[in-house]
Amino acid sequence: MRNLVTIFTGLIFGIGLIMSGMTNPAKVQNFLDLFGSWDPSLALVMGGAILITMPGFWLAKKRQTPFFEDSFLIPKKINLDFNLLTGSAIFGIGWGLGGFCPGPAAVSISTGSTGTLLFVITMLIGMVLAKLLILRLQKSNI
Repeated sequence: MRNLVTIFTGLIFGIGLIMSGMTNPAKVQNFLDLFGSWDPSLALVMGGAILITMPGFWLAKKRQTPFFEDSFLIPKKINLDFNLLTGSAIFGIGWGLGGFCPGPAAVSISTGSTGTLLFVITMLIGMVLAKLLILRLQKSNI
């Protein structure tokens, strides 16, 4: 049952990304181009996502455990540090240059576009390199 729910919610998420235009790098880049060909329509997508997510978090807080796990995986870290700010900046630069973030990029692989495939491969390489760097830094601080 858990796998069926995961597949179903993933499909709904992917369809939503396609319908909202989040899988179109030009649309995303135009949203980020405030002083050029700005397209504010993705603000409505983000606002809609927040409106749907807020009640979901409220309902989740009412439950003792999730449906398919032993406990909720809610981050406990609340402070802004160098790693968070640097990672956010790198993410934002990559999003602005490539027009993709990880979710829409994964959905867009289905188009078979060479540019999308190249983006996803380099994104995965970057994730692996970042993880290796973090592990190396943690070992040197021990």
